[in-house]
Amino acid sequence: MTGGGPLSQRMEAVQAPVIPDVAALIRDTPGTISLGQGVVHYPPPPQALAAIDGFGNSPAEHHYRSADGIPELHEALRTKLAADNAIDVDDDRQVLFVTAGSNMAFYHVVMSACDPGDEVIVMSPFYFNHEMAIAMANARAIVVPSDERYGLRVDAIEAAVTDRTRMVVTISPNNPAGVVYEPEALRSVNELCRRRGIYHVSDEAYEYFTYAGTRHLSPGSLRDSAEHTVSLFSFSKSYGLANWRVGYMVAPRPLMRALQKSQDTVLICPPVISQVAAVGALQAGPAYCRSYVEGIDAVRSMCLQRLQELAPHCVVPEANGAFYLLARLDTPLSSMTVVERLVREHMVAVIPGSGFGLTDICHLRVAYGALEADTVEAGMDRLVQGLHAILNRA
Repeated sequence: MTGGGPLSQRMEAVQAPVIPDVAALIRDTPGTISLGQGVVHYPPPPQALAAIDGFGNSPAEHHYRSADGIPELHEALRTKLAADNAIDVDDDRQVLFVTAGSNMAFYHVVMSACDPGDEVIVMSPFYFNHEMAIAMANARAIVVPSDERYGLRVDAIEAAVTDRTRMVVTISPNNPAGVVYEPEALRSVNELCRRRGIYHVSDEAYEYFTYAGTRHLSPGSLRDSAEHTVSLFSFSKSYGLANWRVGYMVAPRPLMRALQKSQDTVLICPPVISQVAAVGALQAGPAYCRSYVEGIDAVRSMCLQRLQELAPHCVVPEANGAFYLLARLDTPLSSMTVVERLVREHMVAVIPGSGFGLTDICHLRVAYGALEADTVEAGMDRLVQGLHAILNRA
């Protein structure tokens, strides 16, 4: 220690998020096109902004509100969950809980369900903020390999369950791979969790982003799932409300007191203005998001086609969800080295697979939701040309 107080060994062991590192590279290289950020290119619906017009004129609007969310949002969410996810919230067995984003919801669940040394099963590749939250709780992330197309391997998941396992985490549509898990595989995982007495945590932040006729299944809609399934949702992606920080979960009721303790410690209550905007967004409904999905799908197809120019040195399984592609490169270089060279030499940014636990083979996550089609095309030109140069010189 060289001055100041001691550092927590626990926090030192938590991996640093990779997004800020790439953002710093972009800042240092003006003119870089980013194919890294996981946000949408469109604004929030007009109804969301109209809902907050005049908000704050009353002193009461600045007071603390309920830790689990305002009644108006709860009512709108119940309608949404029943219509879009086939989840009818059973108040005797479940709780509907609003948070400042679905990342916070996941953090609360891990803090509520895990003791130090407990295990949480995640899929490879995992979402780095999930792995970070698990480490912060002094729990262990047990990484289970996916199949060659990043689908679930139910047999491997079952083999990984031990007496210390507290939950299995699935993300569908998936970040970072863009895969949409097969309904039968999700059913099998959910049944496994019911049978073994552990939680199935289903992250569904990208629920409306599916393509080519692919359908999204919410495990919380399955029969006999209410008492062991945690369903996480977000307004950041579908409704363009990323920095408003509003998400929510449906969780088994026994978690309620622990969730309240965690929420009260780090937040007290979700920002009310963001919740009011969310009520307005739900008035627009999923049709608002879906009006943009066709255009995003066209961009997805273009990105897949361009990356195929790099075959066989670059393999990209077709992904029918979210707005990500995960490219596997035939190179001895690390993924962060490739990203640094892409930014500095070719002025295009993507996210290294190392942030998602992919360290044995070089992987890159390409995000195509944040930019309009013409900008993505220019970015893909730079990416393909840059990878051609890097792979041929590696």
